[in-house]
Amino acid sequence: MLIAEALSFHYSQAEPGQTLDFRFDLRLAPGQCVAVDGPSGAGKSTLLNLIAGFLKPASGQLRWLDEDLLALHPWRRGVTTLFQDHNLFDHLPVWANIGLGLAPDLRLNAGQRQRITEGLEQVGMAEMASRLPSELSGGQRQRVALVRALLRDTRLLLLDEPFTGLDRANRETLWVQVERLKHSGVAVLLVSHDAEDVQALADYRLRLVEGRLIVASPAPA
Repeated sequence: MLIAEALSFHYSQAEPGQTLDFRFDLRLAPGQCVAVDGPSGAGKSTLLNLIAGFLKPASGQLRWLDEDLLALHPWRRGVTTLFQDHNLFDHLPVWANIGLGLAPDLRLNAGQRQRITEGLEQVGMAEMASRLPSELSGGQRQRVALVRALLRDTRLLLLDEPFTGLDRANRETLWVQVERLKHSGVAVLLVSHDAEDVQALADYRLRLVEGRLIVASPAPA
């Protein structure tokens, strides 16, 4: 279980309407999806960055079971993050961008190559494996980034508006993939404004209000 207790962060300055001070308390069990929403500047990305290790909290605790995640570098936390900007490498073809999630040196074995092919087939992009990101639409780039995130071995998946720009058919396909990860024991933290995405995937919903997480729909007993 992911446990955040009094996990705090402070920005020295912010744009009008943005929150400066945050204090997060969160429980997220393996196989569970919790959705988080809130207005722009409320701290959704701050929360994800703290969990992933891209920001250092001022105080508080962050644990996975009995393991102190704050003591670990981001790449050792067992966390996979998908942000809105896709984070694709422009000089690498689609298959290589996905392959980096399986083998950072791209020395892929036959099984890994097969997983990439199958992942692309599931999102209707098998024929685009050799294309560069610049040759894809925004929605196609998003699908590539999602396939990369979903194929990685992880215990915690952080998704930031992951289905933006996708049509209903592609979203439903990817909902199925996220559900499969949940059933395998992966914990999912979903940031989304889309009610359909939340309804399809989340066990309950939290809302960010003035730098704090509050329950927006009933949590399981």
